[in-house]
Amino acid sequence: MMNLYVAEFLGTMFMMTLGNGFVANVLLYNSKGQNGVWMVISTGWALAVFVGVVVAGPYSGAHLNPAVSLGLAIAGEFSWAKLPIYVAMQFGGAMLGSLIVWLFYKDHFNITESLNLKAACFFTSPAISNKFRNLFCEFFGTFVLLFAIFHFKGAEISDSKTPMGLGSIGAIPVAFLVWAIGLSLGGTTGYAINPARDLGPRMVFYFLYGNTNKVTEWTYAWIPVIGPLIGAAIASALVIFLNTV
Repeated sequence: MMNLYVAEFLGTMFMMTLGNGFVANVLLYNSKGQNGVWMVISTGWALAVFVGVVVAGPYSGAHLNPAVSLGLAIAGEFSWAKLPIYVAMQFGGAMLGSLIVWLFYKDHFNITESLNLKAACFFTSPAISNKFRNLFCEFFGTFVLLFAIFHFKGAEISDSKTPMGLGSIGAIPVAFLVWAIGLSLGGTTGYAINPARDLGPRMVFYFLYGNTNKVTEWTYAWIPVIGPLIGAAIASALVIFLNTV
């Protein structure tokens, strides 16, 4: 049995390696996947989430996201005592995953002149800067994520004679959910919907490329953190309310 905290770290690391790897493949110069479209990135992130859930799900529940952990804790489905360590593992996994992408695509990072393209392989930024609207987008995207997660049921087919567990296929619903959010709601802010997914790699980018504040956008960095946390809290509160009326 893998330790649940190690599983959460590894699941987040794999998710970030593949997710930001898709972005790097599309954006960096001379990559085989250069000039891919939004469908490639959103599909890639859905598949990255699928892999992360498959790796961590049996052991930690595969939150992979501080907003998910917070939402489940508010709803009484996750221990508040475990929350700080889960969040630490999620941030650590996200940072390592983004560093792996940088090492993997290092030659392509070297020949890509635009710091903005390099930064996009680490963290999100708004298509149109409007702090209130951007905050709303991150809030609502995460609200949809959490509210839907609360309604997932166990993925298992069985009868009295031939039980058949679906195993890793049970991770598909959350991948479809992230895919749908990316395709429909991702065009405004890049749908971080995960504080660790955005802030962790943003910090790694800062350490790798220095104080490029215009690119790192520290004045924006709080939005992909606060927005998802608010979205998770309100989704959880709504689920609690609906279950009591």
